[in-house]
Amino acid sequence: MLRGRGVEFDTIEYLKDHPTRERLEKIIDMLDSPVADLVRKDKRFKELGLNPTDYADKKSVVALLLEHPELMQRPIVIRGKRAIIARPPEKLEALL
Repeated sequence: MLRGRGVEFDTIEYLKDHPTRERLEKIIDMLDSPVADLVRKDKRFKELGLNPTDYADKKSVVALLLEHPELMQRPIVIRGKRAIIARPPEKLEALL
């Protein structure tokens, strides 16, 4: 969608370049959605035996994503001082 609109962007491969605590906290502060939305509750989440209710606050989400960055919901698009979890891609409309 970004390419189609001619929007320049940087891609960060978070599994190769893990986000720092500071970066995660900054992203969380920019999100319009609940912090719990930043955690993927997928097969890997279940394999780890995690409980979604344990990851509803900033501190627990940051700790989890530092240990298991693969659980970070993506893509995250940041523009200015706002961030959106762009899943589904139509959510980008509010940011563009």
